[in-house]
Amino acid sequence: MRRADRLFRIIQVLRRSRKPVTATQLADELEVTKRSIYRDVAVLVAQHVPIRGEAGVGYVIDREFDMPPLMLTADELEAAVLGAQWVAERGDPTLADAARDLLTKISASIPAHLRVFVSEPTVGAPVPLVRRSDGIDIARVRRWIRAGRKVRITYEDQAGKRTRRTIWPVMIGYMEAVRLVAAWCEQRKAFRHFRTDRIVEAEFLEDPIDQSPASLLARWRSHMNERGVRLP
Repeated sequence: MRRADRLFRIIQVLRRSRKPVTATQLADELEVTKRSIYRDVAVLVAQHVPIRGEAGVGYVIDREFDMPPLMLTADELEAAVLGAQWVAERGDPTLADAARDLLTKISASIPAHLRVFVSEPTVGAPVPLVRRSDGIDIARVRRWIRAGRKVRITYEDQAGKRTRRTIWPVMIGYMEAVRLVAAWCEQRKAFRHFRTDRIVEAEFLEDPIDQSPASLLARWRSHMNERGVRLP
């Protein structure tokens, strides 16, 4: 791997990590020695990349740091194609259209010799065997999550029993055949996951939740971790 590529990879690893990354972890991922990592980080710091490090803890990068657009590699292109294909087949209509638009934009913005990786990829996401209809506007749920507002739903469980809930939506999960809305349920005083095809009615309220969306997300992640669920 060229040093320029390695420097870029170090930045990418630090940007995607939510906690400090040790020199050992970087060395293992890039398949180089820790001494090389120390030298590379020193080069990046000298070039004013905002990386901070502490012995025994690891490296972090300023979250406000951004890089100019760089050309995608063939593997990165096919990763983007695979992800967009999956969303186009399984996402709600708004996200599905966005995924198809994304592929069009990527194809238009890359050199001609790379377009084959978009038009004729070596990877593919199969069409799901079952498609279930949402009982709630998923695109609007995403907006309400970002705005930190409540939603009142009528939910039908597996036995056909219906209940009214006021929820604080925090995340939408896209499964193979169904979608889930992860939310804090005011009635149960706990986090619950609601299948969108079992939501009978939904009323989008202007009432704000009692905390910031970021705090609610952190609480949900902690809840999932306690249940042994690994999140990306």
